[in-house]
Amino acid sequence: MTCLIAFVLLLVQSPLFLNFISSQSVEQSFSECLTVNTKDPIPFSETFFTSENSSFASVLNSTAMNFRYLLPSVKKPVIIFTPVVYSHIQAAVICTKQLGIHLRVRSGGHDYEGVSFASEIDYSFLILDLSKIRSVSIDLGDESAWVEAGVTTGEFYYKIAQKSKIHGFPAGIFTSLGFGGHITGGAYGGMLRKFGLGADNVLDARIIDVNGRILDRKTMGEDLFWAIRGGGGGSFGIILAWKVKLVRVPEIVTYFAVKKTIETDEDIMLFNTWQHVVDKLDENLLIKATMVSTNASIIYEGLFLGKSDELIGIMGRNFSDFGLVRDDCHEVSWIQSVLYLGGYPIDTTPEVLLQPKSLIRTYFKAKSDYVKEPIPETAIKEMWKRLKEGENNAIIVTPYGGKMSRISETAIPFPHRNGTIYMVQYFTSWQDGKLGEKTHMNWIRKIYRFMTPYVSKNPRTAYVNYRDFDLGMNERGKISVENASSWGYKYFKGNFDRLVKIKSEFDPGNLFRHEQSIPPLYSLSPIMLSEFEG
Repeated sequence: MTCLIAFVLLLVQSPLFLNFISSQSVEQSFSECLTVNTKDPIPFSETFFTSENSSFASVLNSTAMNFRYLLPSVKKPVIIFTPVVYSHIQAAVICTKQLGIHLRVRSGGHDYEGVSFASEIDYSFLILDLSKIRSVSIDLGDESAWVEAGVTTGEFYYKIAQKSKIHGFPAGIFTSLGFGGHITGGAYGGMLRKFGLGADNVLDARIIDVNGRILDRKTMGEDLFWAIRGGGGGSFGIILAWKVKLVRVPEIVTYFAVKKTIETDEDIMLFNTWQHVVDKLDENLLIKATMVSTNASIIYEGLFLGKSDELIGIMGRNFSDFGLVRDDCHEVSWIQSVLYLGGYPIDTTPEVLLQPKSLIRTYFKAKSDYVKEPIPETAIKEMWKRLKEGENNAIIVTPYGGKMSRISETAIPFPHRNGTIYMVQYFTSWQDGKLGEKTHMNWIRKIYRFMTPYVSKNPRTAYVNYRDFDLGMNERGKISVENASSWGYKYFKGNFDRLVKIKSEFDPGNLFRHEQSIPPLYSLSPIMLSEFEG
């Protein structure tokens, strides 16, 4: 039976099948199918784009963050469909099944390996772009909000601030993240030590399943509801909206950003002290460290949910070597802190959050790690040395502890909890497309190999929202979909097994798939399948 399913899936993904099902073009067949299967008229001139449309490229590029997946050599979608109501999305699911066209879902386009708008495993695919599905409904009575998938985090933060000075939400610092996909990977930000992840604060959801049905928490059941909160996007269905719990924040919070050079042993010692105390500090305080190759500097960026006098007292008692003074501190509203953490200048007004474009749009590669034991000083020195070997390289270090340590690693699929001191993101970027790619890819892979002895082991873990195709490469340097264990346990640890079982129940035919989507049982390699059956 499993062989038959696999054969059918291979058949419907092939160009021969697309030619067989209709003498019409894929575009015409899909548009006609949409019309038949939706009760709401579709304004095709505003929502349906093919390569023949003059605006096709601009729509494709509109929210893409990583330009590596917009290069001419990368396969492009045959259709981009931007639905305006839920019934359009339901019809799209039905029609992709009927016509054998692969579906990619995009809510924000931040995904690091382009899985929402590019494909390396399917012959023909379309993009379902949810940027027009973007309403927000805030209920201060029960301190909750419904947020649709195409809303950006910045837009949501802005709308919270318009309603209340004492509420916020603990999700990402990048304000152009699409809310639908962001939450599916966990969603961490400046308040994670106090309130956990965005996914930890989800109360309900609306999702379209493989049969085109709209389900909420009650109708989807607790297994699927568990899986979508941190199990990665593009695997179980199409997120329409999240119901989230708002959190209480002070009217005044304190932000600081202090730049240090990396020139002396004292500079090394400061980071060493940071890594020994940062996960043990008051949970209202987060101090992120960003090391950049430019001028060999490190920026310590802090958010404290309180006033500066209290912050300086905490730092004096626990991290006096840092030398924080009042002139370093900015007492601001929570929404202003969102702007500063997001990279905007100090005098920026909150209205900029209504602009969906990312501040970072370039060619880049990123990788991630989790650190459970402080890195030795000798390794820190070598890390600095390697950081300076090229241009536009960065190592971004985010502390855990606090609330993150008190949540079980099986509460949701995101497992990186108690015992984690901090997460590391390695990041390198360039502007000259293919010309600069080899140099920067070599740098990031070398420093990742160097860090092997100093990070988590068995498995060496990674963050699913920083997707990394290197984790799934076979010996020929190609993406291996069958050997999902090569990345599955790194992202999810033991939760991967449960995710595979839920996938097999709710999407056994693997309609919702990409290069690192959760696989159903039948698609696993024989070795991995035997582990499940055993």
